[in-house]
Amino acid sequence: MKKLRVLVLTHQDIELPDSLDGLSESEIKAIKTEYDVVTALEHLGHEVRTLAAPEDMTDIRRVLFAWKPHVVFNLLEEFRGEGIYVPYLLGYLELIGQAFTGCNPAGLLLADRKITTKKVLRYHRIPVPDFAVFPLGRKVRRPKKLEFPLIVKSATEHGSVGISQASIVNSDEKLAERVAYVHEQIGTDAVAEAYIQGRELNLGLIGNNRVEALLLWELYFEKMAPGVHAIATARVKWDLEYQEKRGITMGPAENLPPGVESKIVRMARRVYRILGLNGYARMDFRLTDDGKIYLLEPNPNPDLAHDEDFSESAIEKGLDYDEMIQRIVNLGIRYNRERNQHRDERA
Repeated sequence: MKKLRVLVLTHQDIELPDSLDGLSESEIKAIKTEYDVVTALEHLGHEVRTLAAPEDMTDIRRVLFAWKPHVVFNLLEEFRGEGIYVPYLLGYLELIGQAFTGCNPAGLLLADRKITTKKVLRYHRIPVPDFAVFPLGRKVRRPKKLEFPLIVKSATEHGSVGISQASIVNSDEKLAERVAYVHEQIGTDAVAEAYIQGRELNLGLIGNNRVEALLLWELYFEKMAPGVHAIATARVKWDLEYQEKRGITMGPAENLPPGVESKIVRMARRVYRILGLNGYARMDFRLTDDGKIYLLEPNPNPDLAHDEDFSESAIEKGLDYDEMIQRIVNLGIRYNRERNQHRDERA
C-alpha cells in the first residue's frame, strides 16, 4: 500500500492523546471520531497531520500548498460556525483539484437543505412522511391534509438537535408551542412531519459509482416507560447513562418481514443516486407494523467513530475498521482523479 500524506480537517481545536486510557467518558466522547480516524490512518502507514477548526481559507491554503497532501480527510461538521458552509469549503478543494474524502459539495449542499431534499425525493416517488414548513416569523397554520400526530424539528439542523419527547404533538396548540420553541431556541425554520409509528432502521452505503450497502441496522428500545415514544432524541443518541437505563441499543435488524431488507437497499441506493451523493452515507428509515417503508432522512458523511452505527454495521458486514477508512480514502482519490480527467477532456 502506498504511503500517503493525509490532512485531517476537524471541526474543533483538540489535541489528540496517544491513548484513551484514563480519560472520562465525556472526554473520550469529545474526541472519539478524530482519535479513531487518525489512529486508523497511522496504523495504515500514512503520514497524518490535523488542521483543527479552520476559520479562514488562508489557513487551509497555507497547509495545502506547503505540505501538498495526497488527500484531505474531511471530518468538518461546520466551517466558520455554520454547517451549511462546509460544502463551500469543499467546492474550493474541487476547484484546485485537491482530493478529499466523503460527499461532493453539490450532494452535501442538497442533503443539508432538508426541505428541498424532501421535495426532490417526493418528485421521484420516494416515500417520505407528509410535511409542512413553518418559516421564522410566520404564523403557524397547519394544512388540513397534514394530520396528527406530528413531529416538529428544525428545518436545517442535524444530529437530533432540538428533538425531544415534546417534539411529538397532537393538537394545533401544541404544534404552535413546539414551532415557537424551534424558532426561538434553535433559531431556524421549523418543519412538522407526520409521525410514523414503527421501527427505527438505518442503512450505511459506501461507494461512488458502484455503491455497496452495509448491514441494515436498528435502534432498539427495550425499557421505554409507558407513553414514551421510540424516537431518536438527542438524549437517546448522546446520553450514555440514559441509554443504559432505558435499554437503548443498536445492532443488526432482525426478524424483518420477507423482502423488506432488499426493498430498503434498493430505495437507499436510488436515493444516493438521485441526490448525487458519493463517498459514504447513512439513510434513516421507519418501518411500520404493516410493512410500509418511509425514508426519514439521508445523511452524507455520517459519524465514523469506531462504535457508531455506520462503522459497526461495516464491521458486522466483514469490513475491518482500518480497511473501511482506507476505502473511504481511496474513494476520495478516485473521485478527484475522475473529475480532473473529465475536466481535461472538456478543455
